[in-house]
Amino acid sequence: MLVMPNAWDAASARIFAAAGFPAIATTSGGVAGAVGFEDHEDAPADEMFAAARRIASAVDLPVTVDLEAGYELPAEELVERVIAAGAAGFNLEDTDHHGSARMVPAEQHAARIRAIKDAAAQAGINLVLNARVDPLLHREGSPAEQLADTLRRGRMYREAGADCLYPFGFFDEQTVEALVQGLDAPVNILSWKNTVPLTRLAELGVRRVTFGTSLFRQLMTHVTEMAESISASLPTQPITDQVS
Repeated sequence: MLVMPNAWDAASARIFAAAGFPAIATTSGGVAGAVGFEDHEDAPADEMFAAARRIASAVDLPVTVDLEAGYELPAEELVERVIAAGAAGFNLEDTDHHGSARMVPAEQHAARIRAIKDAAAQAGINLVLNARVDPLLHREGSPAEQLADTLRRGRMYREAGADCLYPFGFFDEQTVEALVQGLDAPVNILSWKNTVPLTRLAELGVRRVTFGTSLFRQLMTHVTEMAESISASLPTQPITDQVS
């Protein structure tokens, strides 16, 4: 089972590399936040690819980048930019960040995956496409319906050429087992506190584990607490009196 922490800049990538991880992922939320934007394709694509290039250049390890839904870029351009960034692969999710629906129709997204894999093959680069599948995130319908839609979409994306499937969310052991068995493909699971332990995920057949924005958010919480503590300890005397 491949376990990859999610970096948001060159410094965090180097920390993870020094800790001995064999590969590194990025986090769209962390990268966007680090360059002054919100997640969910609020940041310009140029900013996100520039950050990916800095991260990939900072470490001598394979780096897979979180490209959200692909920033509405054509397949050929998306592949060109991933290769130019020096990445070994990328996430591509089926959440719709620009339309009125929550998710891109499964058939449309499968066709996009196929076009991207074809473009990568034409470029002579075997980019690893980790297809994020989001029905369990959006929670439309009953839990059984969400799981069924996740399996339906995941199988379509796998047939279209996705190398790994990434049903998104924090799941209990029973759901993880149903996903691994039902998708019958390499599965990426999001992991952090209060989820299934890594050792158990490996036993269940999970092939890849990432952490999303969790590490970035925990660090930002710590920084916020430090800032508030420093601010609370400041003298109440007006600054003008101190510098006069």
